Amino acid sequence: MSEPVRYKFLEPKRGSRYQQLAVGGRIRAEILYRETLGAEPLSPEQVAQEYNLPVEAVLEAIHYCEHNRELLDAERAREQATIQARGLDRWPHAPRTPEPAR
Repeated sequence: MSEPVRYKFLEPKRGSRYQQLAVGGRIRAEILYRETLGAEPLSPEQVAQEYNLPVEAVLEAIHYCEHNRELLDAERAREQATIQARGLDRWPHAPRTPEPAR
């Protein structure tokens, strides 16, 4: 059986409804990880500079997210369900959707 990974910079975020770990207990790992993805991804060094963090903290966040996808997917799904249940996915909380063409 593999030993659990010990992180230097990641820890639970106190009082958060999220289970995922956060850098210094304040910035969720997924926030940093998502900065390195997409159409205009930042390098781990750039993310570290943007958030005033050590590069090692960003690398830990990336590793954590890549190895805990199921947890992150479940948390995102739960958050989306909450948004929809509260009506926060509709105007005035979200942009108006265009009227269908007639």
